[in-house]
Amino acid sequence: MQPDEFYMRRALELALRGAGKVSPNPLVGCVIVSGEKIIGEGWHQEYGGPHAEVNAVNAIGDKSAIPGATVYVSLEPCSHFGKTPPCTDLLIHEKVGKVIIGCLDPNPLVNGMGRQKLMEAGIKVEISDISKEACDLNKRFFTSKIKSRPYIILKWARTSDHYIARKDYSSKWISSPLSRQWVHRWRSEEDSVLVGRTTAEKDNASLTVRDWKGRNPVRILISRSGKIDASWNIFDNAAPTLCYTSIAETPETSSDLIHLDAENFIAELMSDLHRRGINSVLVEGGTNTINSFIESGYWDEARIFTAPVSFGEGILAPQLTGIKTDEFYSGPDLVEIIRHPDSFFSNL
Repeated sequence: MQPDEFYMRRALELALRGAGKVSPNPLVGCVIVSGEKIIGEGWHQEYGGPHAEVNAVNAIGDKSAIPGATVYVSLEPCSHFGKTPPCTDLLIHEKVGKVIIGCLDPNPLVNGMGRQKLMEAGIKVEISDISKEACDLNKRFFTSKIKSRPYIILKWARTSDHYIARKDYSSKWISSPLSRQWVHRWRSEEDSVLVGRTTAEKDNASLTVRDWKGRNPVRILISRSGKIDASWNIFDNAAPTLCYTSIAETPETSSDLIHLDAENFIAELMSDLHRRGINSVLVEGGTNTINSFIESGYWDEARIFTAPVSFGEGILAPQLTGIKTDEFYSGPDLVEIIRHPDSFFSNL
């Protein structure tokens, strides 16, 4: 592995430490190298807090080592004032010699302007050879900026004969305890988790993070029929809940209630979530809800658990066509990661 790739991969590794903490901002890691030695590291740790470049510079005790150093940053440094000052100004002030960028930032407020500002200041700028990995790291942020909607992850567990539940919904768990822990980790990493009315009623799921340490996502309930019950766990006070329906009058709950057009339900849902600053949605079920995303084309990734059990009959699991990008075992369960065939990230 060449030194540039090694340092950039370290920046990507650092960036991941902000997962579940920085949205709607992107994940960013930064490594500062002088004389083939890492002198400073940092990452964006929380929304509204200092950016990765600031944390990396602040980690250096002797600032005299910074002039002429090479900065590896997973995403193009910002060039505008937001909640914090521009990182390009900091790097220019510190007189770094070179900046190697993982990938450019599609945010219209940046989008090449950070690179340009650095170059105009006499700093050499390069794009990393592993830009694909850098882009993939921020697939949620990129989808929000490029497609004006959240990144959609579909998740379900199925039996070996491809059933998602028994006909009487008596099968609450199909996957193993380890697989359920994976789901709780994923919840902590996404902005929101979504289910349909049948799942909320039959499973009475809380959709919170319990088997992993992390924040609770915003909970989203789809009830097109308007049938909801304020006693369901999804309406407790553990996390905010948004309820979407196409019926004009529904019982009052503690959640926000949003009415969408029945014919353009999923499209309007995507627009409303984007407006609310929600960059990602983990869709957990059930079959009809997941199929509505598949049929409308609004999905980016699917995570499918296949457990070594069979029902013989029941409610069939969703089916989709995509590009398998990974698979692994979670205890006895096979986990497959599928990307949408037309996804921007599938073709990088």
